Amino acid sequence: MSVNKAVAMRTSELLLKYNMSQYRLEKNSGLSHSRLGCIMSEKNKTVTLSTVMLLAQGFNISLIEFLDSPYFDFEMLEIN
Repeated sequence: MSVNKAVAMRTSELLLKYNMSQYRLEKNSGLSHSRLGCIMSEKNKTVTLSTVMLLAQGFNISLIEFLDSPYFDFEMLEIN
């Protein structure tokens, strides 16, 4: 799985866990609607660490908590 897909899947998982809308995440994180939309639809070729940090901030969790998922296990990811 690509890193982009892992970020999108983890974001979807956390949206459900925290019963949060994508709109609320955009407001909490400071990410634009189009930017978050590109992440969620996996249109981005890359997702930067700063974007992942903003997502974590939007959920009010640490970066470590955001990345604490089997989606980010090395054997699951295609790292190019």
